[in-house]
Amino acid sequence: GELSLSGEIKPVRGALPMAIKASKLGYKKIFVPAENAAEASAVSTIEVYGIKNMQMLINHFYYNRAIPLTTPHIPDFDNIQCSSDFKYIKGQEGAKRAAEIAAAGGHNILLIGAPGSGKTLLASALPSIMPRLTFEEAIETTSIYSVAGLLTPEMPMITVRPFRSPHHSVSQAGLAGGGSNPRPGEISLAHNGILFLDEFARNTLEILRQPLETGSVTISRAAGTFTYPSRIMLAAAMNPCPCGYYGHPNNKCSCTEAAVKNYLSRISGPMLDRFDIQVETSPVEYSDLSSTKLAEPSEEVRKRVQRARDIQTERYKDTPGINCNAQLTAAEINRFCPLSEKSETQLSVVFQYNGLSTRAYHKVIKMARTIADLEGAVDIEPIHILEAASYRTLERKYWQ
Repeated sequence: GELSLSGEIKPVRGALPMAIKASKLGYKKIFVPAENAAEASAVSTIEVYGIKNMQMLINHFYYNRAIPLTTPHIPDFDNIQCSSDFKYIKGQEGAKRAAEIAAAGGHNILLIGAPGSGKTLLASALPSIMPRLTFEEAIETTSIYSVAGLLTPEMPMITVRPFRSPHHSVSQAGLAGGGSNPRPGEISLAHNGILFLDEFARNTLEILRQPLETGSVTISRAAGTFTYPSRIMLAAAMNPCPCGYYGHPNNKCSCTEAAVKNYLSRISGPMLDRFDIQVETSPVEYSDLSSTKLAEPSEEVRKRVQRARDIQTERYKDTPGINCNAQLTAAEINRFCPLSEKSETQLSVVFQYNGLSTRAYHKVIKMARTIADLEGAVDIEPIHILEAASYRTLERKYWQ
């Protein structure tokens, strides 16, 4: 802790990772500032004592006035509260299905469509269908927030998957992390959760290329090199052109061809390839908007997502570093996603017709595995391949 001139012990950042490290080193007890006690108590293998001032510590060791043991913090992973719910999203059944697949497998998703078509609303409802955090994921995420100084005694542990939505003008340091005393950026604060970018700049998106591949962010400063985890699900939303109506069935686009091409170039080819799912949000029909009937609630969707994620947790329990289908490497795809002869033939047709890259080829297989998990299917069928491939068609419409 930080000792003040009055003898008070002030709270510090990083109490949880310090408690984890102390436990790994074999320590049985740890004394931390009182405001950090609940956070550190998440480590069940070490006794945590919270102290307010130095006198308490002296009394504990020399005058038999024992500091009470902090009651271990028991997190509630089922208390998921979200301001948006799928039941209030009218129409957009195709986009909602794509969002369900993205949540079930941890796949990156790009939403493209006209202004007011529901892209931001759909993205803001994603947390309501995400699967529960596991205890190990919660410890990882909470450690990052602890280092960033974002935990409070009232919220000593992160129990729901983070949803970070930085402004489109966010700086490189704000996104990747940095500063004279390096701290985690938005990418790391979204670890095990969602990073949502709305109408982003090209340089903002390019920063994400390396973290999306490696699952970590490395910051080099004079003080040293710091590496923070960044295993995220990226969700992004954009208009198809400056006016927003390129390709719209009813409203005419007022942009020149050069303006449209320049606008879409904000996403480079390599970056576009990193979006597993590319889905278009179509204009909502009047009949859908005027209907008083609610759509399927997020709670029901989340049950399906959770069942699919439970299947993946069991499948990858002996594979360190893999929690969901989206995290599979090329070698692991061969092991966990075998294809039947019919599915192989279907994938061959899709590959040739869409001109898929190697990365896109692997992503189609991983998405097909997720779709099969949502259905509870053991094997990847041709129909799963077809649906997965349908989420890779916008490249031909907008970028070619």
